[in-house]
Amino acid sequence: MKRIVTLSAMLATVVLASGCALADRWFGRDEAPAMAAGPGQIEPVHAAAIVQDQAVFWVSSNGCTEKSDLLPVVRRQGDGSVITLRRLKEDLCLEPSDQGVEMRWTFQEMGLAPGSRVSVENPYQLPRG
Repeated sequence: MKRIVTLSAMLATVVLASGCALADRWFGRDEAPAMAAGPGQIEPVHAAAIVQDQAVFWVSSNGCTEKSDLLPVVRRQGDGSVITLRRLKEDLCLEPSDQGVEMRWTFQEMGLAPGSRVSVENPYQLPRG
């Protein structure tokens, strides 16, 4: 029962959020920002966090996703940077992970100074499980 209530609450949130986006378009408010161009495909993420000068992402995996299959594309915007995680290689394995897998990149790996202001541009996707 608790799982049904939680799922219902998450679905209601998605519906309300999409309604806000439609209202913005109907009333002529700003369009959604364009996603950064780059190699591969934009990867939906289950979660993302910026902690201790690291970007941490939870992404879907069919059992074979490795860090080298993904690329964080960094672009400067205003007084900060925006990270767009892109998938370079499709995971064709057949053992999906319900919660996905965690991938980390340090600011140094991404060419960012310690303490940089950073945001994530990827769309969010609920885990399978």
